[in-house]
Amino acid sequence: MPFLPRKGILAIAAVVDIALNDRERPVSAKTLAVRHGLPPRHLEPVLQALVRDGILKGIRGPGGGYELAAEPREITAEQILRAAELIDEGPSVQSNSPLVVDIVLPAVAHAEKALSEALGRITIEDMVRPVDRRRAANT
Repeated sequence: MPFLPRKGILAIAAVVDIALNDRERPVSAKTLAVRHGLPPRHLEPVLQALVRDGILKGIRGPGGGYELAAEPREITAEQILRAAELIDEGPSVQSNSPLVVDIVLPAVAHAEKALSEALGRITIEDMVRPVDRRRAANT
């Protein structure tokens, strides 16, 4: 059972893609959508959320697109998911059941905290490094 929604994986993939490919010019939303097999309208709201949170910079006009707003070592998977509003700030279950309140929610909150902390330790630089090594080996 995946813990991250597909949209979250795609948000992280878009940022990694931009980190790998924005060296010469910004990466357009259309290019990202084509690479990841998505309609551009599905990806654009996520990209705009990443711009609002300072993870990406949006560049308008011909040749425009997106580039990283910070160094890859400064951007974490957790930040991306939070910016894309895919990590909740707290439990959304409304129940007075003692089983839910006293047992289930604390256990799930503990697991969510551990996942969030782990994602906070994974940077874009960590994800890009293996690709950069392969590129260097092939040149």
